[in-house]
Amino acid sequence: MKPPGRLWLWSGVALLVLVVFTAVLQAINNLLWQLSYLLPAWLVGPVTLLLFGGGALVLARFAWPWFVAWRRGKDRPQATVSEAPSNRQEAAQKNLQAIDALLERIRDEVQREALRQERQRVAEELERGDLVVVVFGTGSAGKTSLIRALLKDVVGEVGAAMGSTATTNSYRLRLRNLQRGLRLVDTPGILEAGEEGQRREQIARDQAANADLLLLVVDGDLRAAEAEVFNALASLGKRLLLVLNKCDLRGEEEEKRLLQLLRRRSQGRLAPEDVLASSAAPQSVPMPGGQPLQPPPEIDALLRRIAQVLHSDGEELIADNILLQSRRLSDAGRRLLSDQRQTDAESVVDRYSWISAGVLMATPLPVVDLLGAAAVNAQMVVEIGRIYGVSLSRQSAQDLAVSVGRTLASLGVIKGGLSVISATLSLNLPALLVSRAVQAVGAGWLTRVAGLSFITYFQQDQDWGDGGIQDVVQRQYDLNRRESALKEFLAAALSRVVEPLQRQQKQGQLPPRPGKG
Repeated sequence: MKPPGRLWLWSGVALLVLVVFTAVLQAINNLLWQLSYLLPAWLVGPVTLLLFGGGALVLARFAWPWFVAWRRGKDRPQATVSEAPSNRQEAAQKNLQAIDALLERIRDEVQREALRQERQRVAEELERGDLVVVVFGTGSAGKTSLIRALLKDVVGEVGAAMGSTATTNSYRLRLRNLQRGLRLVDTPGILEAGEEGQRREQIARDQAANADLLLLVVDGDLRAAEAEVFNALASLGKRLLLVLNKCDLRGEEEEKRLLQLLRRRSQGRLAPEDVLASSAAPQSVPMPGGQPLQPPPEIDALLRRIAQVLHSDGEELIADNILLQSRRLSDAGRRLLSDQRQTDAESVVDRYSWISAGVLMATPLPVVDLLGAAAVNAQMVVEIGRIYGVSLSRQSAQDLAVSVGRTLASLGVIKGGLSVISATLSLNLPALLVSRAVQAVGAGWLTRVAGLSFITYFQQDQDWGDGGIQDVVQRQYDLNRRESALKEFLAAALSRVVEPLQRQQKQGQLPPRPGKG
């Protein structure tokens, strides 16, 4: 048995339907009665059908767009609200899953494989067991000596010659009471001269970007170039220790002075306790009548600080690093996809530019009408939008195209473009050919300006930007008026437009000029 409230509701609905139905029947009856006085009896039926059919068409004309929009909304799959990641590792995993989707859309096999390999490396980092500490610094600051002292073993080539570490070397050790292992990475020296030195420095910087903890080793005050490197490393968002090495070569007071100076220079970037001194390879002390005395390395303070940082913040450092790497990888994938989309979109613009030129070659029109129509091609807008994942109706594309066409006219771009092209084409062509060539080439050129403006609009998520549509169109017009761009376009126009027109003239096949019979 239905609840009383539900019963009253359905009763009210039924009564309302009955009233509306009665009113419609009464209206039809009144209409037939009025028509019977005005028309012969045999016309009353057909006229009534025409009136009701016309009314139904008008109603459908206004109701159909609403119905289509309703169906689209109903058929569109509902977006699932994904839960926010509870930690950095989950966030990194989500980023990697997004990269998988990007990989499927990148066509270039070389770029796709490089991105896939880097994605695999980052995924393996998610599962790794070691903390990565990268030692960074100039070639003579004592990086490799410092690693040797930390490992208490001879590793790599240790010497005064700059560039002795030409590639990265990695070494593993364990710290007491630290569950994870520690991987020390010795990088090539920075600030070395020549192309090879720059190549090695780039290797070092790439390693720094993948570190959990960075050690920047210096042997004195920060020189201008070293200060630049320090700022670049500090801006990576990673934990950084600044190590003043070779303290055995200076007195205690000089060591204190340099430490204070380095702490002042790094203020706001590093905590004072993250700037510390070491002596990785102290000079031997001559002993009269015996073997020289080799003092042990003085790295206890550095080792304690590394242990403190890794014990207290190690897990967070790993999580931050992995999240940073996965985001950087996502950005690289999106850049590749953006470049691919732009190449595809520019290909569409190029195709429609010559279609517009071809149409004008075959059917000349008055100049302003011709170029205004050629510059706004709705189908080109639809295809560009599809490349950027936007589905536009024919009407929406036409509205967008018309808005750009009006902007072209309001900015004087049509006349300006014609004057530029006319000045170039009129040098070596007969008057008849100049008129037709200017129309055709101008149409193609303005279609190009409009098309590149549409690309900017879709690249900016269907937004013209702060300056509006005028700024975008004006910028594309200015870019395509540059000598190099215009020269390249006109060179193509010569073979696609001018030469076919010359052949038509020789064969007497040119269409009549606008306004002529």
